Amino acid sequence: MNHQDSVSSTVKKAGRLTLASMMLLGGVGYMAFATPPASTSTNVDQAAIQGLEQSGRAFASIAKRISPAVVSLKVEKKVGSDVAFGNGPSDDAPNPLNDEMLKRFFGDRIPEGLRQRQQPSQKHAVVGQGSGFVVSSDGYILTNHHVVGDSSKVTVRFHDGQEMLAKVVGSDSQSDVAVIKVDAKNLTILPLGDSTTTEVGEWVLASGAPFGLTQTLTAGIVSAVGRNSVGINNYENFIQTDAAINPGNSGGPLVNLRGEAIGINTAIFSKTGGSVGLGFAIPIEMAKQVYEQIVDHGTVVRGYLGVRIQGLNQDLAEQFGLKDSHGVLVGDVQKGAPGEKAGLKQADVIVELDGKAIDEAAAFRNAIAMKAPGSKVNLTVVRDGQRIPVSATLDKLPENGSVASTRESQKSSSPWGFSVQPLTSELAKKFGYSENAGVVITEVAPNSPASAAGLEPGMLVQSVNRRKVASADEFNDAVQQNKDGKTLLLLVSDGQNSRFLVLKATE
Repeated sequence: MNHQDSVSSTVKKAGRLTLASMMLLGGVGYMAFATPPASTSTNVDQAAIQGLEQSGRAFASIAKRISPAVVSLKVEKKVGSDVAFGNGPSDDAPNPLNDEMLKRFFGDRIPEGLRQRQQPSQKHAVVGQGSGFVVSSDGYILTNHHVVGDSSKVTVRFHDGQEMLAKVVGSDSQSDVAVIKVDAKNLTILPLGDSTTTEVGEWVLASGAPFGLTQTLTAGIVSAVGRNSVGINNYENFIQTDAAINPGNSGGPLVNLRGEAIGINTAIFSKTGGSVGLGFAIPIEMAKQVYEQIVDHGTVVRGYLGVRIQGLNQDLAEQFGLKDSHGVLVGDVQKGAPGEKAGLKQADVIVELDGKAIDEAAAFRNAIAMKAPGSKVNLTVVRDGQRIPVSATLDKLPENGSVASTRESQKSSSPWGFSVQPLTSELAKKFGYSENAGVVITEVAPNSPASAAGLEPGMLVQSVNRRKVASADEFNDAVQQNKDGKTLLLLVSDGQNSRFLVLKATE
């Protein structure tokens, strides 16, 4: 490959935004052995500037297109106790940001200047701020639950300064999506894009009203997609971006270069409260499903399979005879739930849902939750090395449900670095166990295989190498019969969830 071919290849990979600058670098390198005409540098500089100007005009065009549909929100919430909140010990003014919103951005490290202080007073209205965007010409607006949930009054301010009162149509705390509505017609709407086609590296723009500053636009790229287990919402599938998002941006849109909303700005990771390039947006495909249910039914109803699942790692995959760690492991099947009726069993590995491969537990949980009760799902599970088709009809998720209960008193120690004791009625009450049979972990040695695997005192060991244990003798026997002595597979429960853990012997 000659030098010009190399430069051409580099330019193609660089993308449209940096094309002019890449061409400039190529031109300088190619002309290194010759004296360029005096005007060449000026011409190339102008070309580079024109390329940047075109990018700026593109962003400006998007801003003009979306601004009529992006709104700022002023939210009032009544404090239910005889406490008022201000910005300091002697201030009577309410905090402009509510507790929920502050925690979204600062966690537990709320700056002293914004920290709410308790003062003796009568019931008080706390005022918060946020953003939203219009998705129907007759006044429906998407925003976050943590912005408008439990509000007593919501005021919507449009880009032209017009203000309207809005009613909360519905709010879903588990996905953090809310729908409000103003009494209006012929409003400009923000088109909704397809977040499933969003790719890492794409340019995106975040719009909203950070700190009450209306019509603010920031630019960045998509840093990651499918972010889950972040710990913000119950159902997570975030788009991560480095476009600056700050308090008050919550509920505003994340848009692509076509001016389409592909997400709802929701939260950031930050130790200071300011943007550090770690922003998260709810993908619009998830938001649309919640929106449609709220508008049609006023609430969100989710599908329910009734199994507790966990992700696979290489150690667990090897224990279950799998070639790789794709799929989700069934840790528990709830009695009478759709999963049990369909024939799912503990230790099944679900590898497909409706013909699509399953890689992550969170993605499977989201997919089940977004299906309507009564829907039929077709699963493929691996059981004892065999692929088995399983069909289940989903039920309605209970309010406290999950999509996917007097023995001898001697203790027993394990060479793996933990001790167990039979489950007595007193221990069951103390640790919150009910009908679960097993042995309770009483001690975990530091720097032991048990400690490395995450075992903690109070956990209930339900099985050893897939063999149920209900007594210290059964536990000892199962451990002694461990075949290779290098690994030990346990099924443990913390009183709420059961999961498999692999202990690896210290070399």
